[in-house]
Amino acid sequence: MPRQYVSYYRVSTQRQGASGLGLDAQRSAVLSHLNGDKAALVAEFTEIESGKKNQRPQLMAAMAACKKRKATLIIAKLDRLSRNVAFIANLMESGVDFVAVDFPQANRLTLHILAAVAEHEREMISARTVAALAAAKARGRRLGWSNPKRRAEQHSATVSAVGSIRRAADQFAANVLPVIGQIKAAGVSTLDGIAEALNSRGVKTARGGRWHPTTVRNLLCRATS
Repeated sequence: MPRQYVSYYRVSTQRQGASGLGLDAQRSAVLSHLNGDKAALVAEFTEIESGKKNQRPQLMAAMAACKKRKATLIIAKLDRLSRNVAFIANLMESGVDFVAVDFPQANRLTLHILAAVAEHEREMISARTVAALAAAKARGRRLGWSNPKRRAEQHSATVSAVGSIRRAADQFAANVLPVIGQIKAAGVSTLDGIAEALNSRGVKTARGGRWHPTTVRNLLCRATS
């Protein structure tokens, strides 16, 4: 039986997800790696989420599809998974085979090394930002909202933040719905059953906790409102 693949694509912002920016390139890279054999690609999953976050409902769904079909998870670039060493380690320990198109010859050791380098680079950028802010404060510069001249900006930012929270909640619901759809297709229809299935797949709630019938119901209500 020919080898089967499940593809996973990720973009970092909702705007990129809506526009398709980056997704076409990722899909083209995957199909090129498969020599244009679309039949080998048995399922495709797309996530709109920051690389800093480990909570990936669509990735969890892709991994579940791999286990069900005994397929290989395929991604266009290694950084589409994560820049977090622990995340990649957990993925490899899940038993799902995966290949990164930009580094198909990578083994478990090289994947750990690449992830560690990327994580270190991210931490260094964060450290430089903190140091720059500390230096500015030492020079007497008033930072953040403590500056009276930024009150109007603060109000605007608060309004924007509320909108961002709502959009994030809507996007989270949109990400989890396909997983719930798969669970329902398998014959599970009750809120209790869906919650149990989500927990067994390792899918976390928006706050990183376990699913309960009420959280499933709330998400479904948000998705249909």
